[in-house]
Amino acid sequence: MLPGIGVFGTGVTTRVLVPLLRAEGFSVEALWGRTQDEVEDLASEMRVPFFSIRIDDVLLNQRVDLVCIHIPPSLTRQIAVKSLGIGKNVVCEKPATSEDALEMVEAARYYPQLLSLMGNVLRMLPAFRRMRQLIQRGCVGAPAVCEARVHGASLLEQRYSWQCDELMGGGALHAFGGYIIDLITFLTGLRARRAHGLLLTLARQTAGVRGVRHVTSDDFCTFQLALDGGTCASVTLNLNVPGSSVHELMIVGSRGRLTARGADLYFSVGALGRTSPDGERLILRDSTKVPSFPSSSEAASSLIPEPYLRGLVHTVHELRAVFEAGVERRFCEHCPLKSAATFEDGLYMLTVVEAIQRSSRLGEWVNVEVPENKSQNKCIDRKSIYCP
Repeated sequence: MLPGIGVFGTGVTTRVLVPLLRAEGFSVEALWGRTQDEVEDLASEMRVPFFSIRIDDVLLNQRVDLVCIHIPPSLTRQIAVKSLGIGKNVVCEKPATSEDALEMVEAARYYPQLLSLMGNVLRMLPAFRRMRQLIQRGCVGAPAVCEARVHGASLLEQRYSWQCDELMGGGALHAFGGYIIDLITFLTGLRARRAHGLLLTLARQTAGVRGVRHVTSDDFCTFQLALDGGTCASVTLNLNVPGSSVHELMIVGSRGRLTARGADLYFSVGALGRTSPDGERLILRDSTKVPSFPSSSEAASSLIPEPYLRGLVHTVHELRAVFEAGVERRFCEHCPLKSAATFEDGLYMLTVVEAIQRSSRLGEWVNVEVPENKSQNKCIDRKSIYCP
């Protein structure tokens, strides 16, 4: 039986997520927003039967068993921890800081029977799943270089919002860099040990943000990571390219390279320093069927970069498969969501993000040290509950 869902947030992602959930057979039972007018209007538009500006009203709704959190990062930890504490499954975006993420990890470990996942939807794309399989099989040899580029338009809204503030989780590094960092580790199995970064705010004021207010979040970011075993990563994020959408990640190994452009995957054979005579060939063309959205959600879907939109479609589909399979298969080897990012992955992701921010301020390489989970030895590993 599919769980009833409570959605936290009234932004672009919520407008797309609600129709996707319904298309998979989920019932969206409750909606939370920060202002009464905002949540009431969206609930009416999305035909959600219950809405509130009070967190507890949504969490204590008896029809809600799964909570989807798409709100400003500074509020994520509070709602995620409280949700797990009263027995709700959680799928959420990353919080603002590694301290918040650590608290979420500890809460998830105290309630291992509940689903607790981070929303890195890129992991669910067939291109990246296939890419990971090929790397594990040694098709590119030992990974030597990971390189990623993201180009797009500004994330800033017409009025001042959390997206303008670095401390509240705004900026290119938080919006895209964290998921790229997580994706590199997901694909290669390697973690960052040192980080070096440069963050710039090129547009400090806009037509809607002027006067005493100014933007502190980065719209350009470049960083390098020294990974396990001598592998390196280089990432460039540029949100000053309106009308252009580039999302590319390349893994170069000792025997060849894999490149994901958008949601498609390309492969080239050739040892380091030598080019393959056959050049690059397409090995996976993404065939994700993105459903048609109602008019109220069509505009919102166009604001989400294509790989993330397709990844969201796959994530919702896999969520349905997991709940249909039953709790006993939720964390087993063949679980449909085995590829999904956990709260532990979110903690690592934010630790690296903060190391990059610190490096940008200091102008030097910074060590990546993941905070210790103090409750780790007190709690049961969730996989040991369900897997033989």
